[in-house]
Amino acid sequence: MKIVFFSLFPSLILPYFEDSILKRAIEKKIFEIEVVNFREFAKNRHKKVDTEIAGGGAGMILDNVALREALSEYKIRYPEAKTVFLTPVGKRYNQKDAIRFSKEKTLFLVCGRYEGFDERLIEDFADEVISIGDFILTGGELGALAVADSVLRNIKGVLGNIASLEEESFNDNLLEAPQFSKMGDIPQILKSGNHGKISEWKQKASLMKTKFHRPDLV
Repeated sequence: MKIVFFSLFPSLILPYFEDSILKRAIEKKIFEIEVVNFREFAKNRHKKVDTEIAGGGAGMILDNVALREALSEYKIRYPEAKTVFLTPVGKRYNQKDAIRFSKEKTLFLVCGRYEGFDERLIEDFADEVISIGDFILTGGELGALAVADSVLRNIKGVLGNIASLEEESFNDNLLEAPQFSKMGDIPQILKSGNHGKISEWKQKASLMKTKFHRPDLV
């Protein structure tokens, strides 16, 4: 899999892949990343990429030139790519989306800045428009990294133990059961060695935890 980030600030994205599990996966060539600074595609002398909002309003928006040029060129290179715009007005992203995106060969993650995108960019290029939550960030880079991380860990070979994916939160619309270290006072069932009983306990605990913390999922 390849993920291409479109961002004005590559230095916010690249360091995330320089440590830990994702670094090892890149070294093993399990996936590949690229960051496109779309300012380089600006047509004006000063490489300006923001413009005033038509009809008035506070702030500036990303213009309809530089990002359009970048996406047009990369869609020629990767015609199979799924293009995802990150913006607060998009659909709420979830684990099912992460699993779905992990099956793509190439994924474009487009990071907004300022007051957002010229709407024509979304209309012409977006396969999906997503939001990571009902809050506002200064840019889309954090959201894109969150999406990338959640997608990549679902690719075979990224995690050391594939079984780690089997009992995670949001599987079957439930939160993961409480976890404990082996030290100290913990539920006795977890010390029993009876895997059937432990599994039953985890299922019940998972349901209780979901009802308490996320009743909207039940």
